[in-house]
Amino acid sequence: MRPPVLLIAVLCAVSTASGADFTKEVQPIFQKHCVKCHGPDKQKSGYRLDIAEVALKGGDLHAPNVLPGLPEKSPLMRFVCSEDSDMRMPPKGDMLNATEVGVLRAWIAEGAVWPENASTKTPNPNEWWSLKPLSRSPVPSVAKHPIDAFVWARLASESLSSSPVASGEVLCRRLYFDLTGLPPTPEEMDAFIADSAPKAYERLVDRLLESPRYGERWARHWLDVVHYGDTHGYDKDKPRANAWPYRDYVIRSFNSDKPYARFICEQIAGDVLYPGQADSIEALGFLAAGPWDFIGHAEVPETKTDGKIARHLDRDDMVSNTIGTFCATTVHCAQCHNHKFDPISQEDYYSLQAVFAAVDRTDKKYFDNPSLTSRYEALVREIAILSDRADALDKRSLKEAGPEAEKLSSKVVEARKKPSGQQAVQAPSKHGYHSALSQSQDAPKWVQVDLGTEMQLKSVVIIGAYDDFNKIGAGFGFPARYRLEASNDPEFKSEVRLIVDHTKADVANPGVAPQRFDTGEIPVRYIRFTATRLALRSNDYILALAELKALKADGTNAAFAARVTSHDSIESGERWARANLVDGVYPGYSGKEGAHSAPAADLEKQLATLLDSAAKPETMQELSQVRKELARAKAELGKLPEAKTVYAGAVHFGKGNFKGTGAEDGRPRPIFLLARGQVTQPTREVFAGALSALNFRQGRFEVPPSAAEGERRAALAQWIADPANPLTWRTIVNRVWQYHFGTGLVETPGDFGRNGGLPSHPELLDWLAAQFQDAGGSLKALHKLILTSETYKQTSEDRADYSRIDSGNRLLWRQNRRKLEAEAVRDAVLSASGNLDLTMGGPGWQDFLIEHPEHSPHYLYDRHDPSDPKTFRRSVYRFIVRSQTQPWMTSLDCADPSMRVDRRTESLSPVQALALLNNGFLLTQAESLARRVASERDGIGEQVQHAFRLSLSRTPEAEESNTLIEYARAHGVAQACRLIFNLNEFTFVD
Repeated sequence: MRPPVLLIAVLCAVSTASGADFTKEVQPIFQKHCVKCHGPDKQKSGYRLDIAEVALKGGDLHAPNVLPGLPEKSPLMRFVCSEDSDMRMPPKGDMLNATEVGVLRAWIAEGAVWPENASTKTPNPNEWWSLKPLSRSPVPSVAKHPIDAFVWARLASESLSSSPVASGEVLCRRLYFDLTGLPPTPEEMDAFIADSAPKAYERLVDRLLESPRYGERWARHWLDVVHYGDTHGYDKDKPRANAWPYRDYVIRSFNSDKPYARFICEQIAGDVLYPGQADSIEALGFLAAGPWDFIGHAEVPETKTDGKIARHLDRDDMVSNTIGTFCATTVHCAQCHNHKFDPISQEDYYSLQAVFAAVDRTDKKYFDNPSLTSRYEALVREIAILSDRADALDKRSLKEAGPEAEKLSSKVVEARKKPSGQQAVQAPSKHGYHSALSQSQDAPKWVQVDLGTEMQLKSVVIIGAYDDFNKIGAGFGFPARYRLEASNDPEFKSEVRLIVDHTKADVANPGVAPQRFDTGEIPVRYIRFTATRLALRSNDYILALAELKALKADGTNAAFAARVTSHDSIESGERWARANLVDGVYPGYSGKEGAHSAPAADLEKQLATLLDSAAKPETMQELSQVRKELARAKAELGKLPEAKTVYAGAVHFGKGNFKGTGAEDGRPRPIFLLARGQVTQPTREVFAGALSALNFRQGRFEVPPSAAEGERRAALAQWIADPANPLTWRTIVNRVWQYHFGTGLVETPGDFGRNGGLPSHPELLDWLAAQFQDAGGSLKALHKLILTSETYKQTSEDRADYSRIDSGNRLLWRQNRRKLEAEAVRDAVLSASGNLDLTMGGPGWQDFLIEHPEHSPHYLYDRHDPSDPKTFRRSVYRFIVRSQTQPWMTSLDCADPSMRVDRRTESLSPVQALALLNNGFLLTQAESLARRVASERDGIGEQVQHAFRLSLSRTPEAEESNTLIEYARAHGVAQACRLIFNLNEFTFVD
């Protein structure tokens, strides 16, 4: 029978005369009532009552539950005596009876003595293989090559032996795919087979490591791990126009064999450790590589709970990406409680969040010239601070001037939003010029005005069209990229003067606001507007403009009623016609030049007069000075050349809800340890640090609060890259090993903790890590070391008796038979067909059309033309969408860009067979391959054999050749090529 609550409460408050023996009396109470939820199997709230150190200290909140000598103040007593059902312990079942409560109280009153032998014995969490320092074991003497020595010694211990070396054809194809992601050409294969010199194989390894294709191949592996993508993900999966410079940085870094420690540091804090260099800025794309919640940042302020959650998750992604990528540790599991399996505390996790407390994902401007980058950043920071000061002074002056000024200010804001004094934009019956429809966004379109004679111009004005088609409205058909030119040559082949060039990056749609461009009073006759990236209409692309004006010094519009020509035109009645471009009619037109700005200007004058008379003079004087400084800073910024842009982790100087920390001059946000990971339950502030379980450096960084935010990132970069950090060096050599063998020495490349796998060859893993360090962190040296081993060169043929002993080939008695990734399959198809475009770098190619790019984009892969040569570049340069992955690539186990992929899935399914058989890209390339072999060989027989060799790097056997030739004669060479692409051998390395 449960004792009355009142009786327990009385007993809790009364002293117990006799003492309490822990082992005989106290511990059985814990075992009966508490250990089920707070013991070795479960640790609710991170609390255990079977280990003295944890029981006395407290749980996730790190507050002592037992205060020796003070039972009335000990939380443990309050829990067991509480009448509150949400607070009492245990929460279910019988409460402690009066005797048990008295025993606990007496034990605490006497000092809460807990005998050392009464605690559950637990292993030292730091005594785990991956946390121990690197240990370089002696190389066994059973082989010349150190890798073979370790592997063969392990095989011998199990009475096994290695497999024979594979044939030259197999090794050549294996090396090409492993190092370049492409098959060898027949000529390259022939040259290797014919080279009988002792070091022919080693020379091939060296040559492939120096190929620019090497960086493209291994960058793709790296981009999987860091979950790189070209769109934001989440609900509004908007494109990232400037993500690609990070991808190109990774390719360059691999090709140049950048030391791995430098590679690490650049991606976390390159702007601090190697200031001003372009690589150091582009490398910060690593921090921003993952998904980003546009709604949670841009539409919800940081002061709201949802905004706090969005930013918390954003930092969580940076933390998990950084530590997971470089240290193979699941640190993100500690955001709600101490890690259940590894020695990672909540404080460790939030200390890592504090490293990135000032960082947001944003477009970061930079230059190849370090001094220009430094000057640009200083001006942007100054402008952000001055703008905030001006806004604050504006608000102060309005408040000082009274309600009338605030009301007038609201009218000014509304007037600035309108293109004219009208209440709303109204499209005239003559909408403007409209090009013909295009299925490609990058198809160039131009429209040109002939002024009739050569004349001096002051400026050219372009005004966007208005059409409610698909609810587009203002800016209908305005291109994402364009240039404006003048010439006296109607063909624009000579004497071309560039007025404005917006062809390098997408520009914001200006709606119907007039865009004025100064011409410098040059004598010209023809004005040409060329769109290089068209606007989305529905499922197609167009160029549309309402009006083009050519203004002389006296304000006269020389283009009015001039002759208009164009690349093409839709010419749809009165609504859309070339002549509409120069008819003086456009959205918001009110009969005279300058009418668009007059209403707002009048209101601004009224407001200025009122503020001068009603606001405090000192406020207006300070505001005037700030505005002058702001104008000066903006003018200086405008004089700098056009900057490059990368989407990166950096201080964001923003406005509105996505304000970032720029307004606070980049001061890091305070980071608190969150109870149960809830942003609504902050406890104590934590400061920048890393994993305290590793003691080669201090777990908390000695970075003063006044230090610039970058010093926190620099400290973390140096902690990760430290030669004494065992996780870093084991992680990278294991990743490289995995991509050469299909499985790492540790088969869980992203988790070296207790939930991960154990190394199959721990001595070899540590020896490789130490050797990698000794070689200066050279990845190419590591590749060569692995590739020149007999272990790598083994045949992949199965041995039934060995498979019964080691079915997973963890002991490496043969090479693993590996399936090609989706990108390698696609690139191999293009290589065989002769269509592969090896152009490197730049914005990614797109194999889709976009609907609603400005709101919630929808990526339409089925509308793409598979024969478009712009998409014949290597797959690493593909524009990668998160929300709607490429269907064909996804069927071939392409990595999901919304998540970190340490190891790709390898599957075989009917869906893959159907995709390879029927996909439009494969059909197109099969036809291209057929045309190629027809131009290079005579007769169906020779053509089929040539297609086979181009695709599979070997000559077909007689039976294979006869079957394919017979098929080609019955169905055509293109269908035979299609069949070759669908052979299992085509999609496997060997």
